[in-house]
Amino acid sequence: MGNTALLVIDAQVGIIEGPKFGPVFDKERLLDTMKNVVGKARSEGVPIIFMMDTEIASPISIESQVHPHISPTRDDITITKKAVDAFQFTTLHDYLQTLDIKHLVVMGCKTEYGVDTTCRRATTLGYDVTLVADGHSTTANNVLGAEEIIAHHNCTLHGLDNIENFILVRDSDENIFTHRHSDFKK
Repeated sequence: MGNTALLVIDAQVGIIEGPKFGPVFDKERLLDTMKNVVGKARSEGVPIIFMMDTEIASPISIESQVHPHISPTRDDITITKKAVDAFQFTTLHDYLQTLDIKHLVVMGCKTEYGVDTTCRRATTLGYDVTLVADGHSTTANNVLGAEEIIAHHNCTLHGLDNIENFILVRDSDENIFTHRHSDFKK
């Protein structure tokens, strides 16, 4: 697993539980999935990075904190961000480079914002991405329900490529930390 890291995007109380930005669709299932994936990453020695959006709430409020169901440990890295893109104006790329990470496993909130944007940007920066199909969620908007948004992004992002790097969408019960992208590269 030496070239793989787990990136957890905006899994904060204020998004998952609300009231302003949530609750996200099927939050109990999402939290169970994220807890299982985080646990699997820890048991396999995969580095875990939690991205936290500073625009959610006051930094001292419970809403701004990573959800207690998946709280970071002292071995995990937490990076704050202001932009939807987890790489924009953050130390994320530099940190991943110091670890020689080539493969990112991504999950979190919200699907059409931080998750989508970060997955796409990661490929342009030279990372292969595994999006955890059942490990991201969102809320409905004026056009689509949350379940439709999630399904749309799982379909659209699977196979999305940028020259040499691309996104695979895989279920959490698969061996998601295995970097399988080379199986598809010529």
